[in-house]
Amino acid sequence: MSNERNRGIGQRVAEERKLAGWTQARLAQEANVSVSLVRAVEQGRAPASPAFVSSVAKAFKTSPAELLGQPYPRTTRDETEVSSGIALIRSELAAYDIPPAGLQPRPIAEVAADVERMRTLRRASSLRQMSQDLPALMTEVRALVHSERGGNLQRAYRLLCEMYLCARGLAHKLGYTDLMTVAIERLGWAAGRTGSRLWVTSAQYFRASILTSTGDWNTALVYLERCRTELESELSTDDTEHLVSWGGLHLQSGLAAARAGDRDTADSHLAEARETAARVGDPDYHEPVFYFGPTNVGIWSVGLAVEMLDGTEGINRARHLPVPASTPKSRAGHLYIDLARGFLLHGDRAKTLDALNTARKIAPIQTRYHPMVHETVRVLARQEARSTESLRGFAAWCGVGQ
Repeated sequence: MSNERNRGIGQRVAEERKLAGWTQARLAQEANVSVSLVRAVEQGRAPASPAFVSSVAKAFKTSPAELLGQPYPRTTRDETEVSSGIALIRSELAAYDIPPAGLQPRPIAEVAADVERMRTLRRASSLRQMSQDLPALMTEVRALVHSERGGNLQRAYRLLCEMYLCARGLAHKLGYTDLMTVAIERLGWAAGRTGSRLWVTSAQYFRASILTSTGDWNTALVYLERCRTELESELSTDDTEHLVSWGGLHLQSGLAAARAGDRDTADSHLAEARETAARVGDPDYHEPVFYFGPTNVGIWSVGLAVEMLDGTEGINRARHLPVPASTPKSRAGHLYIDLARGFLLHGDRAKTLDALNTARKIAPIQTRYHPMVHETVRVLARQEARSTESLRGFAAWCGVGQ
């Protein structure tokens, strides 16, 4: 196994700090975190939260992906297969506005059926199949937007938006953050040509997520407020597209506020999203663009508590949260990843591992590559006087050295 992959973020933070000639106190001051947290992360006694990672990366003038060691080195045939489409997707995103030479696309209805299948793979976190099938389909949809006219042209752009959203999801889960950023930029370009409020909101939502992940929380909050202002006049109509857009933007604002350490604001945005989800009504509502409704807001509520380092509150919020069988595996898996982090913060190591195994069962590849899973496993292993066989097995499965 790669030595690089065995290194945790604590080691990388310590190395970057020493290269900069900083003490732990200096890093804490520059990143606006406590000295005790810097010390605990470097020693592997506390997990590095996303907020900590982005704050420290910003202080070092580097990216969160660099500190996390993403994308992880490919050490097995399976890992090579999962990322096999990345190079082709990168090329496809560069060619976004150029008609493919010599390619005659199939009728739009046939292509749309394959796009729907790709959406299903995205929501199921079937990353290996996505990586294999997505590049060629992206090229064909690109050909459609250069060949269709009239009403079908907007439909073709909507299909292209789904391609960019799939590319974004694959790149994000595998740790290719530069590629994820390009996919989101392309999504914004295509969304403006769809005539769809939801696709425009989706592009805004993910653009804000870039600002949040890099620690520019205040800019994210200002931008999201501006986006919601565009929607306010339409909310009285109970139009589903506008309600879903409004609620989704509040969830993203809640995340930015939580990472900024502003609990009151995060809870306020969560309350707005919950009220909006109640207006949508269906607890298992599935919109082709956004998965939004009471269930997803409940999943977010757990994650926001954990982002604020309140594991006990996260556990309490999950206690009576129904998760229907039809919930996308990507969302259900994320719930249990967040719950694992919550149980670790709460001090329940046995349930931490149980939650990780549940996430693995629901969405195995997503769980295997998730940096917060790696952080949780490393800290869990350090806290165990003698690591159990099941913990060692899980660590080996996701490529974490102990």
